[in-house]
Amino acid sequence: MHTVPQFPPLRVGRGGDRLRRVLRRRRRAGAAALAVAAAALAVGGAEAQASRGAAPAGVKTSAEVRASAPAAAERTVSAPVRIADAATVRLLRPGDRVDVVAAERAGPPRVVAAGARVAEVPDPEEGVGDGGALVVLSVPRDTARALVGAGSVARLAVTLC
Repeated sequence: MHTVPQFPPLRVGRGGDRLRRVLRRRRRAGAAALAVAAAALAVGGAEAQASRGAAPAGVKTSAEVRASAPAAAERTVSAPVRIADAATVRLLRPGDRVDVVAAERAGPPRVVAAGARVAEVPDPEEGVGDGGALVVLSVPRDTARALVGAGSVARLAVTLC
């Protein structure tokens, strides 16, 4: 008769338990990875927002300035202005911010409009020699009056802000 060799007893329930533990660890690792990714996105999103225009502490953003300004100061008009240097005007694009400086023969130059928004840069006129170039600025009504007055007695120049 054949004899059965000796072998250790089989434990049937242990293998399934090991599989459950492995799966539980993977779930925990996946949850931890998702938590880390969410934290990285939250920090990265805040940094991206800061780089897109959030102002440093104590400095008002343009939206805060607009919100605190009176309604009358918000009304702007389009003011066509002839700038003495036509080459400078060719550098401008709609949406740029400029300071308009009046240079008179008697006296130092003075800033007529600070932070004016360029609304339009018309095509250069044919046949205009040293007459400068036209640019349309969006400015408050009082500043438009000052620009017209300064343009009649002085040469106007712009600086990009």
